Amino acid sequence: MRDPSPTTGGTTEPYRWRWLVLVVTLVAEIMDLLDASIVNVAGPALEESLGAGSSGLQWVIGGYALTLGAGLVLGGRLGDRYGRRRMFLAGLAAFTAASLLCALAPDIGSLIAFRLLQGAAGAMLLPQGLGLLRENFSGPELTKVFGIFGPVLGLGGIIGPVLGGFLVEGDFFGLGWRSVFLVNLPVGVAALAVAAKCLPRKPGDRGVRVDTAGAALVATACALLVLPLNQGQEEGWPLWTWLCLAASAVAFGLFALHQRRAVAVGRRPLVAPGLLRKPAFTVGLGGIALFFAGLVGTQLVLTLYLQIGQHFTAGDAGLGNLPLAVGTAIGGAVSGAFLADRIGRKVLQIGPLVQLAGVALLWSDLDGLTTDTFSIRDIVPGVAVSGIGAGMVIAALFSFVLAAVDDEETGSASGVLSAVQAVGGSLGVAVLGSVFFAQVRAGDFLAGFRHALIVQACLLTAFVAITFLLPRAGRPEGEQHAVTPDTSTGARRTAV
Repeated sequence: MRDPSPTTGGTTEPYRWRWLVLVVTLVAEIMDLLDASIVNVAGPALEESLGAGSSGLQWVIGGYALTLGAGLVLGGRLGDRYGRRRMFLAGLAAFTAASLLCALAPDIGSLIAFRLLQGAAGAMLLPQGLGLLRENFSGPELTKVFGIFGPVLGLGGIIGPVLGGFLVEGDFFGLGWRSVFLVNLPVGVAALAVAAKCLPRKPGDRGVRVDTAGAALVATACALLVLPLNQGQEEGWPLWTWLCLAASAVAFGLFALHQRRAVAVGRRPLVAPGLLRKPAFTVGLGGIALFFAGLVGTQLVLTLYLQIGQHFTAGDAGLGNLPLAVGTAIGGAVSGAFLADRIGRKVLQIGPLVQLAGVALLWSDLDGLTTDTFSIRDIVPGVAVSGIGAGMVIAALFSFVLAAVDDEETGSASGVLSAVQAVGGSLGVAVLGSVFFAQVRAGDFLAGFRHALIVQACLLTAFVAITFLLPRAGRPEGEQHAVTPDTSTGARRTAV
């Protein structure tokens, strides 16, 4: 097949397969979204089938986000060096294969290992999407492409828990929870066939040097941070958990020093050190971690509370997440269309306050309820209001953090923000999951849920404080996707 030059290559002839490039890129993103949330409703089924304890369940859910976040920036660099087509195909094939391995896992240890592998494959796959779109679209078409992305990915976030609940409860062919991974196989194989046909054969730049030592330091630091948070509660917080947390801080420090040394000797760093010297950007990283830790962790705890505490089926628990997803979509639409441009960063302060109002409403709605009297209708108002506040923040957060960096740094900065978002979600699963299960062991499910809500409220309060240090105005949408020498790490989806 002849690969005519894309519009961004200086010619007027558009690449004829460009809309199929968009389709396979969207499919890859949706597969990631589904796998990030579809497993949430499978907790009791995993416990019954594989004997998964609380920490095992947290690793199955949070481990995927951990390796995904830790590898995103490296994945972008590999696309620079070896070509985005090659890395996209390799990542998609590995992701699909890892999904099959997850479905075949004979025990919880194997499932955790395969989920970590699946996240690593996603980290190789996802960063190539933005680069492929920028190479094959330009001008009004590119604007249209990014306009398509938001609603489609938002729908993917809504579908995940619902589809997961349908598959687990349906127990088709006796597969149970395994079907939530098998659903990736036909989609992945079809996408792989289309991608092999339509993706342009543009070579990478073999002059790009991949900072494997930096990538290893990041992965080690993240693992040392999440491991004790997942295992500490179950094992009584022994000495090794505190040593791991301290070692994680050291590893992150060594990574920063390593990046500066790479620049000093003329090598291309994994992350531009200049970014970390910008106070507003580094503060923004903390804000993103806090916000997504609370959001993702609370979404998991809500699902667990419905299934374990209120004995909902997997299907009903999946539907119980709909008010949150719909509220998030509404909040995002309002923020993106009206508020962010008119009131600036205040939208990042109003959003968490709306979330806190939702938390308070949910808290009061749960008073006096028992398993016999509980209904999903009782929590819809609080969950929906909380979702509206979350959507207000999600729609605007990245643009305000990116406004703190220079134009030539936006690509590298977007990759870092995306990685922090994923790792923050993994931390939220570990922390809020541990808080919930600490009370579940005493048989008090409602207290576990409420303790998790308290943690989320604390995280939101800290996030509001951080927002006062961010730029007053966000970076325009078009500039967030600007192509620079470091765009290969491009921003991943911000819809949850």
